[in-house]
Order: sequence, then C-alpha cells, then structure tokens
Amino acid sequence: MEAKLLLNHGGLSSITPGRKLTHKPKCSPVVLSVMTKPRKDLPRLTETSTVYNDNWFDLMAIRHLSQSVQAATGIMNNKEGYESLIEAATVVARNFNPNKQQDLVIEALDKAFPKPILLMMRSLLWPSKFTREFFAIFTTFFFPWLMGPCEAKESELGGSTERNVVHIKKCRFLEGTNCVGMCINLCKMPSQKFIYDSFGIPVNMVPNFEDMSCDMIFGQHPPPATEDPALKQPCYKLLCKAKQKHSMECSSS
Repeated sequence: MEAKLLLNHGGLSSITPGRKLTHKPKCSPVVLSVMTKPRKDLPRLTETSTVYNDNWFDLMAIRHLSQSVQAATGIMNNKEGYESLIEAATVVARNFNPNKQQDLVIEALDKAFPKPILLMMRSLLWPSKFTREFFAIFTTFFFPWLMGPCEAKESELGGSTERNVVHIKKCRFLEGTNCVGMCINLCKMPSQKFIYDSFGIPVNMVPNFEDMSCDMIFGQHPPPATEDPALKQPCYKLLCKAKQKHSMECSSS
C-alpha cells in the first residue's frame, strides 16, 4: 500500500484521494510515493529540525572547534555558528577517505584542547568509578553545544552500578549532517580514540540511527570495527545531506 506525500517549503502534507488541498503551496509541489510500512534502514521523515539558541559560551566553543577542523584541513569557510562546523566537517568527508577523516578529526581535537591541560587531567584522574562518573557529568554540563541536550545515566559495570553513561537525546551533529558515514568517521571513531589516548578512559559511543540518540559509555571498550553494529548501518539514502548537496559516496567504513 502506498501513500502520497507533498513536499513544499512548508513541509510534508498528506494527500488523501478525493480530497482537495485547503491551501495553496508556496512552490511547485513534488509528489513522492513512499511505502506506508516503515523500513528499518531509513529514519522517519520529520517536518521540523531542532532549534538551538546558542549563548556566548556555545558560540565561542563552536567557533573554536570549527576553526581547529579548518586548520587541520587547510580549507577555510566563511560561515558562522554551528553551520560553520558542519561545513568544515563536510569538507573533511568530501575530500578524504574514512581513515584520513578520522586522523584529521583527532588532529583537530589536539589543536582544540591544549596538551598541558590534557596531561594534567590524566595525571589527576586515573581510571576509577569516580573518574568515569566525573567524565559523564562533565560532558553533560559542557558539551550540549556540540551534541545537543544530554543527561548522565546509570549502567552496570563490573558488577556495580555507576552513573557513567551520557545519553544524548538527539545528536545535534547527526541531525545537522543526516549522514551515517560522517557520524562514524568524524565523531564516533575519532572521539573514542582521542578520549582513550588522552585520558586512558575507554568509551564506547553507541548511536541509534532510528531516533538520532546516542549513548557514550565511559569505562566500556568499543567492540572491534568488524563487530560494531554502528559500522554496519547503511546510509540514510533519501535524507543524507552529503549525498544530496555534494554527491558524496559517504560510507561508514
């Protein structure tokens, strides 16, 4: 069974047989046929995107990270705010293979976070329950500008309960790119490596590509790349901005 969807600048409108539109579209409509039964490899079509009201600290942090990524690639852009960070990340995805993408993000993170501070934190925060919970709570306070709203949650680790999980309700970066490959190669893989190499704390990032949420589990080693379910996720196809805007052959591996 198929349903018809009308796409215009106002969003998605259903078309019921025998029923006329009650408003005039703002632009020439494009009619698509989509299956009413949802497919597991595609996210739901959404009418709205999350709106962020970044404060001065958020804008400063976004600008700093964006400039660090641009410096790593040597390719600058003149965009502002989070759009600048997305553009910088897209340049990485468009011009380099997955392994190089991950290396460039790690290089950018090295530029963004001064090594003396990282070394001091590593010397003070050795692997322990306190450290894992500290990183989880610290992340929820200082990184919503990058990931979106998040909260610390409990999980069982080594037979005891710890508050070592950061639950990201809807990842800002994934929503901004709508690209599985960019999520894997520009966020998950390099972040896991950077955090472990910098602090000695393993972290497993588990994205949910159905609702765009993600769990960062501090103290848990990520599975091997050949066994990680996230790396087997197909591209979003219809919604992938990397494909739509740049004709990229995005890939998570």
